[in-house]
Amino acid sequence: MPNVRANGIRIEYDTFGKPGDEPLLLVMGLGGQMILWHEEFCGRLAESGHYVIRFDNRDVGLSTKLDEAGIPDIFGILQAVASGGPVRVPYTLDDMADDAAGLLDALGIDRAHVCGASMGGMIAQTIAIRHPDRVRSLVSIMSTTGHRDLPQAKPEVFSLLVTPSPADRAGFVDHSVVLWRAIGSPGFPFDEEMIRERSARTYDRCFHPAGSARQLAAILAHGSRREALRGVKVPALVIHGADDPLVPVEGGKDTAAAIPGAELMIVEGMGHDNPRPIWPRVVGAITDLTRRARR
Repeated sequence: MPNVRANGIRIEYDTFGKPGDEPLLLVMGLGGQMILWHEEFCGRLAESGHYVIRFDNRDVGLSTKLDEAGIPDIFGILQAVASGGPVRVPYTLDDMADDAAGLLDALGIDRAHVCGASMGGMIAQTIAIRHPDRVRSLVSIMSTTGHRDLPQAKPEVFSLLVTPSPADRAGFVDHSVVLWRAIGSPGFPFDEEMIRERSARTYDRCFHPAGSARQLAAILAHGSRREALRGVKVPALVIHGADDPLVPVEGGKDTAAAIPGAELMIVEGMGHDNPRPIWPRVVGAITDLTRRARR
């Protein structure tokens, strides 16, 4: 896969579709490599008239690692945030949004439709806030404004999220199955075979848990985007699962309420993943949005 220098780091990326079609940037979530945007899902978006760009965020996959920054004290950061004290982190979601804008620069794309999932939704929101002239439309999936008064993840799910995975391949795959079963969609079949295959690919491509810790620190330190989102002027779509145990649905509702004119799509039975049975609905909703944004 190709890579570029952007915002002072190397970013690994991949594309689907024709360069002349509507550019659609996909931003993945916490610790997630770009391969979590399934190739078939990307292909469906490309068939719907999009030039799809997926990429590895900093600190995951084949993009630059910030190991010189060390491993953050997550629970110390949580305490600092709760007390309103100063929070020091290796980088913020602002930096990650600037990475994405830099990738568009390197690819010669002035403006793109931007779609993010989970932490990627937070980054997508931040791109729209910091770089409004680069965004044609915004899609925020299973994400949140980050406002402190919103319901938080179920404690047992958050505990599982921050539990270090085993360093060996088989242990990592088994741990991934447990995690995705806990946060996945109760209203749809759990595809363990796919999860195992994807997790093995993830491990073989790059096992780098320290990067996920630094990304989590960036999320925790970013604060609320609620007020800043009121200034977003582009067409927006918010997609959220009614049964999300990691980012409760109230986060999606708050996001849609903050962005003027945003459309809210709540999917019954959907948790914190993107199950194959809902792909036609999700691809259709994204395509409807990008078509409206072209008018």
